[in-house]
Parts: sequence; C-alpha cells; structure tokens
Amino acid sequence: MSDVLNALDPDYAHLRIAVLIPCLNEEVTIGNVVANFKATLPEASIYVCDNGSTDQTAKVAAEAGAHVISEPQRGKGNTIRRMFADIEADAYLMIDGDDTYDAASSPEMVAKLFDDGLDVVYASRVDQEVASYRPGHRFGNRLLTSLVVWAFDSPVDDMLSGFRVFSRRFVKSFPAHSTGFEIETELTIHALELRMPAVTIPTPYKSRPENSSSKLSTYSDGLRILMTIVELVKTERPLFFFSWLGAALAIAAFGIAIPQIILPWLETGTVIRIPTAVLVTGMTLIAFLSFSIGLVLDTVTRGRREVKRQGYLSHPGPSHAKADKT
Repeated sequence: MSDVLNALDPDYAHLRIAVLIPCLNEEVTIGNVVANFKATLPEASIYVCDNGSTDQTAKVAAEAGAHVISEPQRGKGNTIRRMFADIEADAYLMIDGDDTYDAASSPEMVAKLFDDGLDVVYASRVDQEVASYRPGHRFGNRLLTSLVVWAFDSPVDDMLSGFRVFSRRFVKSFPAHSTGFEIETELTIHALELRMPAVTIPTPYKSRPENSSSKLSTYSDGLRILMTIVELVKTERPLFFFSWLGAALAIAAFGIAIPQIILPWLETGTVIRIPTAVLVTGMTLIAFLSFSIGLVLDTVTRGRREVKRQGYLSHPGPSHAKADKT
C-alpha cells in the first residue's frame, strides 16, 4: 500500500487512515483479515470492534496486530456507531470480518477518495465463486437496492455491501440510528440525502472460509432492512411517501365508487349504497389529508436537512485533509 499510494502521491503516507472491522464470533477469519490489511495498508490503524463474541475473536485480532474495542450492545449498527464516535482519522475504511472481501482493492478506494475529493467509495461485489453469494441474499440485495434506487434516485448498485471508504466529514455527521445489519441502508441514504460525492468500484467477492458462518438472516434481517427503508423514506422523503399513500387511497376510493355509487347514480339519480358512499368519502378525505401532511413534513425535513448539511460542512473534506498534510 505504501508503494502504491506514494506512487500516486507521497502525502498519502502522512494521512490518518482507519480500518474499521465490526466482529461477532469471527475467530476463524479475523486474523487473516487483519493480516491482509496490514499488508495492503501498512500506514493504517486497524480497529476490531468485538460485539460480545463468545469465541477467541478479540484475542486473535489483538495477536494479529489490531486495536480491539469492545461493544457489548449487540448489533452491527451499534459497533459502527461506537467506532465512528471514538476513532479519529482522515479516512475510514469499513469492512466485515468474514474474509470475503478483497483487501487488495483498498489502495484504489482510498486513493479515489482523496484524489477526487469524495465522501464515499462503495465496493460493488463481483462474485469470484458460484457459492460466494447465497441466492436468498442476492435476491434480497437486488430487491432492497431497487427500492432505494426508486425512492431516492440512487446510483448505488450494491447497497448492502459491507466494504466502503468514508471521509471524515461523512463519519462525523452520520447520526447512526440503526442497531443491526440495516446500518448499510442508513449509511447509503445519509449520503444520498446530503448529495455527497460518491463513486462505486467493483471488487472481488469470495465465499466464507470453512467453519465460519454468516450472522445475517435472510428473512428476519431482510425484513428489518425493508422496514428501515420504509421508515427512512417516510422521514427523509415525506412528500414522496405520503403522496404515494394518498394516491393509493384515492385510486382505491374511485375504484369502489365508480361501479357502486357513480354508475347507479347516473342510472337512477339516487345514491343506493349509503355506507359505501360514506366509506369512499372517508377514503378520499384521508387521501387529501395524506398529501397535505406530506407537504407540511417536507418543509420540516428541508429544515432538518439544512442543519445536517451544516454539520457535515463543519468538517474538512478529504481534499482539504490531504492539502493540510503537505
């Protein structure tokens, strides 16, 4: 890494780069992950956040040369929030401790962050083995990523990737509400909402080593991620959310009204189904109310976004950090 980065810019060697590895029961893989990053990013400080492991994860990580932090509150989101709060650096590389990602891609990602003044560099997984990416996880990732693309006009094609590089101003402005695997969704939407400069780089992805198992549940964690997307759309895009809700209610109301109220009224001149008319009227009023709520909350959200933007801009960007070290 030192030779690679110095070939691009000698000032890289003086920047503070932190490798953040959240871990739960990864004694089989964590030693290899730490060793790989010590080889590819020798100037970086490597931090392993042990999330209450019942095996020898913390011991193996420390013996491999990592700084070990303990976070007793279970959940990947809790470990990320702890590391973002406690660790000071100019760039933060986040990666899972399961030894499935390619550490050799990290020099390019870090260089891209500083050279282009970016806030996020996403690693988009490219399978190296047929079994590396379980079909259920692959389908869920595509479905959830598609929802975020639709709702937030996102350019990210692998939203649940656990391999990313962040600028200091991203990390220190990130609220980190999530507790579990939905943290990747929150990280992605935080960048989208503040329109942070970002890029995606394809990286190799391999299967887990033998005797190690994934902590991600296809169904329960997938449902939590879906609920997080819905909550973030409601919170960050309220006009979009409540307009769609109002439109669905209005369409349903007219779908009921046309055959049961409007057409009979045109034929007989009377409203035959009074209860149905009351139902349709209520649905229509709620539809208009939903749209009005969306307008009001959109104004509130814009104000909150401006405050978050000011907090984000209060920290120097990667280009400034690089210049300050020269």
